[in-house]
Amino acid sequence: MLRRNTGFTLIEVLVALAVFGVMSMLAYTVLGSTLSNADYLTERMERLQSVQRAMRYLSSDLMQASPRPVRSDLGDSYVPAVYSTLSSDFALEITHGGWGNPAGLPRSTLQRVAYRIEEDDLLRYHWGVLDRTYSNEPIITVLLEGVDSLFFRFYDGTGTGSEVWPPQQQGGSGMRLRPRAVEIVLSLPDQGEITRLLEVAP
Repeated sequence: MLRRNTGFTLIEVLVALAVFGVMSMLAYTVLGSTLSNADYLTERMERLQSVQRAMRYLSSDLMQASPRPVRSDLGDSYVPAVYSTLSSDFALEITHGGWGNPAGLPRSTLQRVAYRIEEDDLLRYHWGVLDRTYSNEPIITVLLEGVDSLFFRFYDGTGTGSEVWPPQQQGGSGMRLRPRAVEIVLSLPDQGEITRLLEVAP
């Protein structure tokens, strides 16, 4: 008695290969989409962390504002402890306390810092001395990339808001004046405006 050979026909093999090809393509598409979503989420998370870091620096410096004016670079005048005008090189200059000194260096625990936007980057400047000269180079940190604008609104003890500080009517008495509160408005092209209101001086 002859035994019949069993196996796959050519058509069955072609059909199996076609099904395998379709499934492989679908799996590759799903994998690619998953990896793209993972990369997007990672970028969003890193962006959010950068924004939070920038706001944390701004908030910390403002909440520790000290009523200590500093001499100008030329040494012929003084700059207010908290200083923000439309004509300044910086969006904000501030003297703040709480500058850690774990090495016990012979320096103040007060620090002069400044913020400004340059080529869409939010930069933080700080100096090793309070009364600096042109020979004292600042340390510059890029806090955040891709920034449209940084805006401050200052409030005095009566709740009156101002876009500059110290208020112009204060004159020389405003050198040591700190605002009662400050509103930070950070404008980003991908997240719109981020606003934070901080209490500064009681």
